[in-house]
Amino acid sequence: MRDHSLPESFMQRILLAFLNSMRALKHLAGNEKAVQQELLLFLISLPVAGFLAPTWLAFLLMTGSILFLVLVEVLNTAIEATYDAVSLDFHEQIKIAKDCGSLAVLIAILFVAVIWAYIIATTYLA
Repeated sequence: MRDHSLPESFMQRILLAFLNSMRALKHLAGNEKAVQQELLLFLISLPVAGFLAPTWLAFLLMTGSILFLVLVEVLNTAIEATYDAVSLDFHEQIKIAKDCGSLAVLIAILFVAVIWAYIIATTYLA
């Protein structure tokens, strides 16, 4: 059965999705240290990549890799918040899920490092 209190139009759904996303961003930026650090890193990366990147593509790769890291951190935080809502007690399966989220963040950090190192090395050390 359909809930008629939900918005009917496409634009209403888009607006509500946007507002939900902004509420999440406000919460993460105000409460999650890792997200705060990565958002700061992204803001710092804009002028730094603008100075170092030899092309627009390199600039997009450099800054986009950091946005990818933020995305992975957001998903990791969502996983952790979900499991914390289910139980604060120790469960091996929850530990594995949280560790997998942590691994995803590590892989994203390595991705950022490789992108930045490659662009800097091929531009300035070649």
